[in-house]
Amino acid sequence: MNSFPSVMPILSAGRHRNPRQGACFMEFASYLAGERWSDHPACTHPLLASLARDVNDLTSNSARSSLVHLIPRVVGLTSNDPLVTATIAMRAGAAAYPIASLERQRAIAAGMLNVLTTIDTPSLREIAEGAFDQAPDGRRWAQRFLDRGSLRIDFGIRAAAAMVNTSTIGIALACVPDPDARLAILLEQAIDDTEFLVRGSTRQTADLVPA
Repeated sequence: MNSFPSVMPILSAGRHRNPRQGACFMEFASYLAGERWSDHPACTHPLLASLARDVNDLTSNSARSSLVHLIPRVVGLTSNDPLVTATIAMRAGAAAYPIASLERQRAIAAGMLNVLTTIDTPSLREIAEGAFDQAPDGRRWAQRFLDRGSLRIDFGIRAAAAMVNTSTIGIALACVPDPDARLAILLEQAIDDTEFLVRGSTRQTADLVPA
């Protein structure tokens, strides 16, 4: 049975040697899962864990504690289904694409199109189209770039993690008044999506629709 530590660690950025020094989101999850203290526990889908680490580290110190209630939900939430990886990556890309800097927006657009060349489902396409409609020029640039054959990366966990990282940085550095809130919403939506795909959750927010 999972339990909280007697000394509650404080969520902070980066890795920590033990709970007394603090904890990142996934280190806390490893403790709740009864695993060895680690920010890469086996209890969580690796891409969802990557997103959680990025969100944890990029959220400001004053807002990071608002993520605590999400930690128990990632414990035991994992799957080998490629659709889970594609959905998390697409969700991150769609959240960042409309507000990221031009350079990151183009990279994210290429990543989103690359996802669809690997796994093209109505749900994934709907998420992508909802983002592309807000900034059509980025999609056009990415499509021309990919059509030239300049770069075609097999979409796997490494490419997905790079897309998630680019997206979360894009949100954190965007010229918007609420990057912390956007990062938290992204993480919660990704958890909702993963619960829906892995467990068939009936959460109303897990219907894989654009944010």
